[in-house]
Amino acid sequence: MYVNTLFRGSEDEDRLALKDKNPVFYNFLAESPRWADFQQIPCFKTFYKKLVSHALNKPMATESISRSSDSIKPWLSLKGKVVLITGASSGIGREVCLDLAKAGCLVIAAARRVERLKSLCDEINGWGSSASVSSPSIRAVAVELDVSGKGAEIEAGVQRAWNAFGRIDALLNNAGIRGNVNSPLDWTEDEWHSNLSTNLTGSWLVSKYVCKLMRDAKVKGCVISISSIAGLDRGQLPGGLGYVASKTGLNAITKVMALELGVFGIRVNSIAPGLFKSEITVGLMQKDWLESVMKKTVPLKSYGAIDPALTSLVRYLIHDSSEYVTGNTFIVDAGVTLPGFPIFSSL
Repeated sequence: MYVNTLFRGSEDEDRLALKDKNPVFYNFLAESPRWADFQQIPCFKTFYKKLVSHALNKPMATESISRSSDSIKPWLSLKGKVVLITGASSGIGREVCLDLAKAGCLVIAAARRVERLKSLCDEINGWGSSASVSSPSIRAVAVELDVSGKGAEIEAGVQRAWNAFGRIDALLNNAGIRGNVNSPLDWTEDEWHSNLSTNLTGSWLVSKYVCKLMRDAKVKGCVISISSIAGLDRGQLPGGLGYVASKTGLNAITKVMALELGVFGIRVNSIAPGLFKSEITVGLMQKDWLESVMKKTVPLKSYGAIDPALTSLVRYLIHDSSEYVTGNTFIVDAGVTLPGFPIFSSL
């Protein structure tokens, strides 16, 4: 019975007191067959302890209610998690690498531009180092990986990434290209294939080879793909035919892989970001007209920074507390794609 597992040791007297003082609530706990299923979930256990304390008119012990920020938001700490990030040399990828390293992750930074990756890894590995430390621990490694390459090349790159720390707990598919802005009648086949091979095929192949290694090693990991609001039914992007098609496809891959890999304990989700302040958008953010557009079309009246607006969600999806979350596309856009808002806000 759940009521017997809720209290341990010195708390047995509370259980007996509850039975004597509030038998209705005691019987509710004792006779509910489903409560036993929740005893492994800390938040449920804490919640019911509070209910019991209230029923007894007895305040909970100070140590049980004064919780640190890590216990309130456990995903703030990801110590020991090994994360592979593609497209890590700039933009979202670089900022996520830095943030995850601060959270305690072991970072595998992958991209085509190895020089920039090494600079990033040197920065992370240099944190906290001093002259007295002869051999600082390695917290980030660089792996050359072109996600638009052939399957065999991608598989070899993924294997190198796995070997870096002997496992991968989470994959962040971030590598991607925007491509040209053209009418569907002016797009060339080369532009089309370039966009899809990087954004769609590449993300699938990296996910495939990482998840095969996870499955074989019995690692209950996760895959997070950076999609786009352009891939949503409510966020089509004029001029971006190949980009829209690739991101829409990426969201579909997310759902199908989540459906089929759940049996191995592997979760698959995607994130659809809107416009963010970053090194890539710095020129755009300086345009005078952008603020006027933002005030008329963005419900929250601001553009967020990648850290923490996006990085906090990435942390949560990597953390074990999101073990019940899979097959979703999380929209992070300050509400800009909410149907009807730009139209009515312009009246």
